Amino acid sequence: MEEKRFGQIEVIEKQHRHQSFWDMFATWVGANANNGTWYVGGVMAACGFATASVTMVVAGVISYILLALAAKMGYDTGISSMALTRASFGLRGSFLPSVINLVQFIGWAAVNTFIAATSISYILHDLLGWPVYGKPGGMKGLICGIIVMSILHILSTSMGEKSVRIIERVGIVLVFILVIWESYVVFKHVSFSQIVSYRPAADVRMTPGQAIDVLAAFNLAWVTAGSDFTRFSKRESSATWAPFLGANLGLFWFTMVGTISTLATAITLGHFDANNSDPSTIASKLGLGILAMLVIIITSTTANAVNLMAAGSALTNMTKRLKLTPSIILVTIIATFVTFIPVFYSTFLGVFTAFLDGIGMFLGPEIAIFLADYYLLEKSTYDTTEFTRINGKYWYQFGINWVAIIVWAVAVVSYSLFKMVPWIVNTVGATFVSMILAAILYVVIMRLTRKNK
Repeated sequence: MEEKRFGQIEVIEKQHRHQSFWDMFATWVGANANNGTWYVGGVMAACGFATASVTMVVAGVISYILLALAAKMGYDTGISSMALTRASFGLRGSFLPSVINLVQFIGWAAVNTFIAATSISYILHDLLGWPVYGKPGGMKGLICGIIVMSILHILSTSMGEKSVRIIERVGIVLVFILVIWESYVVFKHVSFSQIVSYRPAADVRMTPGQAIDVLAAFNLAWVTAGSDFTRFSKRESSATWAPFLGANLGLFWFTMVGTISTLATAITLGHFDANNSDPSTIASKLGLGILAMLVIIITSTTANAVNLMAAGSALTNMTKRLKLTPSIILVTIIATFVTFIPVFYSTFLGVFTAFLDGIGMFLGPEIAIFLADYYLLEKSTYDTTEFTRINGKYWYQFGINWVAIIVWAVAVVSYSLFKMVPWIVNTVGATFVSMILAAILYVVIMRLTRKNK
């Protein structure tokens, strides 16, 4: 009698892997060298240059060490990120991290699409005289921009992993050109010493803890996508060092550009406004013209190629019927509708910061459990034959590891409580504290339950 199986998973065997160190490096530089990173850097400018810079380094290094660890899991097993959560959350329990991943990557795709659509509205203003978004009648240009970006996203991900690899190779060159150009123009108008010494007003200033939470939420989003790409890596160094170095390079460079540009705009205008963090707004104020807007559109496409592939991968873990490419197309269509959400709020910034806070709250504990299970409990060894077996090792109780679910819920609640503690808010932030709590609770309880069996 044939044994019953729970869904299917795709395992990429090592002889079928073809991505080089450069391919992986370019993918992860492109993942962070984009408008969303730029915008995050602008939001963090509310700390002032020195605090923002230190936060970028500390939060970036910590977050992407976690990325490298998650990415190695993909290389070791050949399995995608959300399929790997079956081992820690259970075959059915893995639906929880899959839903979180699906929502957050659709959200990131919508963020990048919205920013790029704003750039398209500026282009249409210059070419056709249409009002830019934010002005009366500007909605027409934004809607047109969202439709154009959605078509580009479907084309860029039409071949799955192959098309992502191609677009990242092209996009990384254009991204670097834009950043160099932007930096040159900024420093023509404002000196570096002015930027370093500028302090936003007290009523808009951000604490170090708040900045860490913002950046941690942004960075941790990529941790849950690491294995989706590194399972195609030829070598272990391509699966660990390439994501770590590439993601950090893209992060440091683009958050720094966002911070410097936003502070330069504040100095020029005489007041700080985080809403001016938007790359399209900055490019317009600096007079960079249509070419800069086109590059912003391209960088959004490169970043969303990674976002949409990760969202599609999460969806395939939740259904037997959809393969990766149809899943990517489906999440692209959903992301198109989600992109319109900020239109109904007074500012894009408010939606963006609420989105980041939600990511930190829900995603951090999930990642802590995911990594603690593989490295601390299972000692870097998973039995891949058990990933679809009902009543097997990873079935737990009715397909759910309730320890993981309960610990995750406790850590989520704890995150909210930590956000109320002044010294945490003012120093280390709530995200990494809640992750440490989740990892400790999970390992201790799992060891106790196994010992009692």
